[in-house]
Amino acid sequence: MKFENNLAFAQQLDSQDTLGHYQNEFSFPQVNGKKVIYFTGNSLGLQPKRAKTYVDEVMNDWATLAVEGHFYAEKPWWDYHERFANPLSKIVGALPTEVTVMNTLTVNLHLLMVSFYQPTSKRYKIICEEKAFPSDQYMFQSQVRFHGYEPEDAIVEIKRREGEHNIRLEDVLAKIQEVGDELALVLIGGVNYYTGQVFDMKNITEAGHKVGAYVGWDLAHAAGNIELQLHDWQVDFASWCSYKYMNSGPGNASGCFIHEKHHTNIELPRLAGWWGHNKERRFKMEPNFDPVQGADGWQISNLPILSLAPYLASVELFAEIGMAALIAKRNTITSYLEFVLHEIDREVKGNFEIITPANQQERGCQLSVFLHGEGRSLFDYLMKNGVIVDWREPNVIRFAPVPLYTSYEDIYRFGQILKTGILNK
Repeated sequence: MKFENNLAFAQQLDSQDTLGHYQNEFSFPQVNGKKVIYFTGNSLGLQPKRAKTYVDEVMNDWATLAVEGHFYAEKPWWDYHERFANPLSKIVGALPTEVTVMNTLTVNLHLLMVSFYQPTSKRYKIICEEKAFPSDQYMFQSQVRFHGYEPEDAIVEIKRREGEHNIRLEDVLAKIQEVGDELALVLIGGVNYYTGQVFDMKNITEAGHKVGAYVGWDLAHAAGNIELQLHDWQVDFASWCSYKYMNSGPGNASGCFIHEKHHTNIELPRLAGWWGHNKERRFKMEPNFDPVQGADGWQISNLPILSLAPYLASVELFAEIGMAALIAKRNTITSYLEFVLHEIDREVKGNFEIITPANQQERGCQLSVFLHGEGRSLFDYLMKNGVIVDWREPNVIRFAPVPLYTSYEDIYRFGQILKTGILNK
């Protein structure tokens, strides 16, 4: 498509957008009395308006049924989480029995490492990417120390080549081969939070398995954003937060994937709790743990229904639309944002550098941009003028035009605000 940087063209794209009306499904903050242009769904998604209905339903059931809500609410609490199985499985490319909801992201990764990081004197190393999200880095360090190893020895970071912003697939595969028999686990962010690079999960998973390692993925920036086929790729495990692209609310419950090939492995360790116990016998209060067959068998505690309610509202919204439609719009609207950035860069004689891969197969809807010659003051200008973006040191602004609630007119108007902010500094 040949893009144009003008209002009429943006409005024409919006008139052809079959998902455009979904913007009305979300609540937008306001700045200066106007709805914001919201580019930070990669940090916290907007609130679906229907989320309040789902939360109110739980509150009303609690008020009128109290403890009986576990069994007699319209959506009984004791199996509330089972409503996520089908919609989540379609979002991440899994069987319904391979997904569950529980806890939060880093908690779940720690719990999954109990099962999938089993170091020995020979095979104890973990491969991750350079500049992984800090929570993952802290997790790796604490896990290897817990097992008696030093992070400097046990954690192997795959680094970017000098002068490059993204990690090459060939370097990931080469490092897996190099570590070889010492490698216990590959655990990488499916989409790098800083650059927005999407990793080739299929080939990396296959390479890890070839040397005898488990392979897991942190999908915080991937779930609800990119196409995933976790079952077919034979991924061992994965987890994701739900409050970014899936709009479940701040700090809300996480999702988990455990491949079905591990469901009946009684030798695989896990930390157990009663909500992972045989559903039909859970309330018999038996002393010995009999796990549910499937990802639900990794659950530990009674689930936080009030937290799950807005998450359920969102995944049902995803079920209405389907990932294929979201990805199709994502590709077009992210390309339009890329075009507008280049146009404004040319008009202001600037020096923007988009560090996210240009190849659509290697990115989702996030573009990370070095605004060379511009500083924090430009970020502050954008925020004060109703463009909500994300600043990362030393000088990167992350833009995420989420297809659920971003319009093409938003992209055009952002470009004009950006241009004014640079020319009038």
